[in-house]
Amino acid sequence: MAGASFILAINLFIAALFALAFFLVGVSNRADRAAPCFSLAYVFGMAYIATEFIIPLDDMPQLSYTAGFASFLGAVTAVTYGVARRYGRSLNPLAMGLFIVCAVLANWLGYLLPHDAVPRNLIYQAPYAVLQALAAWAILASRRRQPIDIGLIVLFLLSTLQFMSKPFAAILLGGSGDSAHAYIATTYALYSQSLGAMLQVATGLLMLTLLVRDMLVEVTARSETDPLSSVYNRRGFEERSAPLMQQSGLPAAIILADLDAFKSINDTHGHDTGDQVIIAFARLMRDSAPPTAIVGRLGGEEFAILLPEANIATARLLAETLRVGLAALQIPGLPIYARCTASFGIAERMAAESLTDLRRRADSALYNAKRAGRDRVIAAIPDADAMPTHPLAGTSLARSA
Repeated sequence: MAGASFILAINLFIAALFALAFFLVGVSNRADRAAPCFSLAYVFGMAYIATEFIIPLDDMPQLSYTAGFASFLGAVTAVTYGVARRYGRSLNPLAMGLFIVCAVLANWLGYLLPHDAVPRNLIYQAPYAVLQALAAWAILASRRRQPIDIGLIVLFLLSTLQFMSKPFAAILLGGSGDSAHAYIATTYALYSQSLGAMLQVATGLLMLTLLVRDMLVEVTARSETDPLSSVYNRRGFEERSAPLMQQSGLPAAIILADLDAFKSINDTHGHDTGDQVIIAFARLMRDSAPPTAIVGRLGGEEFAILLPEANIATARLLAETLRVGLAALQIPGLPIYARCTASFGIAERMAAESLTDLRRRADSALYNAKRAGRDRVIAAIPDADAMPTHPLAGTSLARSA
């Protein structure tokens, strides 16, 4: 077996492995729109590699030549679509379709040129280079700059250069042969297939790593998110809050909220209406809280917001905004005259106070708000032995709104 043929066989095996791997990722994470494209790309790649074996034996080499080109073009197009989907970029289907048709037609006609001619090889390689450059652009345009994103940009740009250099590399390496049969035994074929295999493996591994990471992030997010309210559940809230609270000098404030008479809403109007109340209140919290805030549903009708770099005045302002905003909401399933209210307990972090201690004081304030008649905001009294971390700490003490 010639060296290039051996590399082709390896490429075929690698393509099959990646096609299966991306298929399994897509099945495991149905929300992933990129994995099916990558799996399809490697299926097309397998078809292309098969044509490389068939062309020297075919009685109609022009047809096999064009079929091989179209197969690999399909592979590169599928990769480009997958990358665009992963990075939130849109590709014009009409423009892409026209590009593919023109490229296939050009290669059908280009077959009539001398086998070793640079123009023929440019016609063959240029469409691949354009699509690889388009994939790199999709990542660049997304402005994502994590190491894995930068790695993919580099690989796609290297692939672009590889395709554009091949017509000239063929000349430097003694030509690509005067026929498809002669090509498989040339030094250029060995170079081309070897370099293609290395880039194929490196790109495939990076893309697979990226999608598996996305899947793990998705699984983690689901385990930490309350499915009804779409905010963090207790576990997610605590795991996001804990690292912040470990910074001993970081000012912070917390808001605990409890929907008033929630059991009565469920009993009178049904649990579906109660769910709508929770959904509406959680949406109000997400929309009202600053981007740095951590919003969670701790259980039942109890919610929490941790505000990094905030004092008691900031927490009171946000709590009052939520209190008034909830009372003004028209909840689906409730009569037009009915309104929902909530009680709030707020506290500012004192010295190196832990999340547990901060919540304990806010919970005590929330209990006082409930006992004082509900639908109000009460601030916690700081512990006697705690020093405030902020000049405004403790200025609003255990007063109803």
